[in-house]
Amino acid sequence: MSRESDPIVRDQPAEIPSEGGPLAEYRGALPPAPDWFPEAVATPYETNRVDVLGAEVSYQRWGKRGAPGLLFVHGNGAHAHWWDFIAPYFAEHYNVAALTFSGMGESAWRETYDMATFSAEQVAVAEDAGLFDGPRKPVIVAHSFGGFVTLVTGAEHGDRFEGMVIVDSPVNPPERPHQGPSRAGRPHKVYADLATALARFRLAPPQLCENHYAMDYIARWSLKRAEGGWTWKFDPTIWTRFEPGRDGGELLKAAKCRVAIIRGEESALMPDIVRDHMRGLLGHQVPFVSIPHARHHVMLDQPIAFISALRMLLAEWDHSDPHRRV
Repeated sequence: MSRESDPIVRDQPAEIPSEGGPLAEYRGALPPAPDWFPEAVATPYETNRVDVLGAEVSYQRWGKRGAPGLLFVHGNGAHAHWWDFIAPYFAEHYNVAALTFSGMGESAWRETYDMATFSAEQVAVAEDAGLFDGPRKPVIVAHSFGGFVTLVTGAEHGDRFEGMVIVDSPVNPPERPHQGPSRAGRPHKVYADLATALARFRLAPPQLCENHYAMDYIARWSLKRAEGGWTWKFDPTIWTRFEPGRDGGELLKAAKCRVAIIRGEESALMPDIVRDHMRGLLGHQVPFVSIPHARHHVMLDQPIAFISALRMLLAEWDHSDPHRRV
């Protein structure tokens, strides 16, 4: 299928709420962006859908089928378009796909959600996009909540993948218990115009992000028209109907494929205590890369540094054999 229509809609608001988020100051206009960014998001891609256990799951694909497979996976409440300015930098050498989990973005909603089903969506998208048809097994790159899903995939289906790169998905030590998403679902608000909705966009968990052009881009793809205005695409009641899975530490050690960890060096979710715990679980035998001046949303804070680190990691994996023994 062809590329979806450009999400840039130039509605102008009558008034922006004073309590708005970082994008409020632009009043619906596009924030200034470096030249590389509009060029990256203009890169052509396919948009496809695949049925997974009764729900249509949307994904995008760049590059050439038959090349080594690379699957990008988003975080909680996000969608595949978070990777629109990252994936093109890998399309020359990889068959690249980015999925949108059910209940989020353009994918269908479900009656209930669980980690095994989200993992099945990863495998199904990889199959439908032809990621298993390359000269070697595909790699998964997964951020935040998507990293936890990928831990399930690595433990249950890891023999089908070359490796998984977990991006700022904290497996916490016992003295720092995991704080999952709120299970108090509530209906989305409807905003009168696009600019007002953009003004309400914030990152979760909350953090500063200087690259407003990237925030604006993903915010526009996070919204849809509704009766009376604009609202968010994701299912607001996911976490009221969600069944959590196995312990993250057990899954991390049970991976049947290579593992690498990338974190934002200034991430509130992955301070040094979490880094050291995860290194210990993996026997101090896997790459663990900290991206300077990046917080939890690494690809928004430092996109070029993230691309460079991931390119180097994948190149090293192409020319070495795994030696992890945990």
